[in-house]
Amino acid sequence: MSKSKKIVVVDDSPAILDSVKLMLDMEGFEVSNYERGSDMFNSLMETSTKPDVILMDMWLSGEDGRDICKMIKQHQEFKDIPVVIMSASRGLGDSAIESGAIDFIPKPFDLGEIVEKIRYYSSTSAE
Repeated sequence: MSKSKKIVVVDDSPAILDSVKLMLDMEGFEVSNYERGSDMFNSLMETSTKPDVILMDMWLSGEDGRDICKMIKQHQEFKDIPVVIMSASRGLGDSAIESGAIDFIPKPFDLGEIVEKIRYYSSTSAE
């Protein structure tokens, strides 16, 4: 990769944040972690650099990742950022897509699958 792709990971599990960040770091991505979707959204609103992909859990402490996804997609400057939602609730893939997510990953997930999807969506988001 010529320019490091920026990936945002949102999950209320520090263990998941650490493992996904470690794997994506090793793949050469620039990773930012958040435990709350609202913190990530506020950061997005305050900064001028957009992430190439957002990987977000559906069930965050007191927050629904689908609602955060809808908030992102309502903003003209962010609506093209690919959002991938993950959840242990396997039957909710359709509702994740309906909220504006580009993909859904069921938990427990395979780290290799996450890297593959992040690689794919970060390359298509630059076009």
